Amino acid sequence: MGAAQSFTTELTSSDINISTAASAKLAELFVEVGDEMEAIRIFVSGGGCSGMSYGMTFSDDRTAYDSVLDTGEYKIYVDAVALNYMRGVEIDFVDKGMGEASFVFNNVFAATGGSGGCGSCGSASGGCG
Repeated sequence: MGAAQSFTTELTSSDINISTAASAKLAELFVEVGDEMEAIRIFVSGGGCSGMSYGMTFSDDRTAYDSVLDTGEYKIYVDAVALNYMRGVEIDFVDKGMGEASFVFNNVFAATGGSGGCGSCGSASGGCG
């Protein structure tokens, strides 16, 4: 029998892969929201590519099941279930100009074990694109 996995409440940049562009945009957004919110929550839900959809929202409530990445500029909350789906995923921010900018979750199939389909899945509003 293998050793039981322990629940980690503190995360590092090796646990959550955030590109430089995404990190800069997250810091900017967190400053804009002010003291009203504690962190940015990353979530995973059913219904997107390969059955999963990735997204982000602001959060003012940390649960007992959340792990935290504290960058110094902002905090990210990820619950234990979502964290399992974040392995191998890179969060990026892509600005295509003309007001077309969004967060994308790259390499989601590495995390879900799927293959094919769309190359990036999820955004601040969810979905594939």
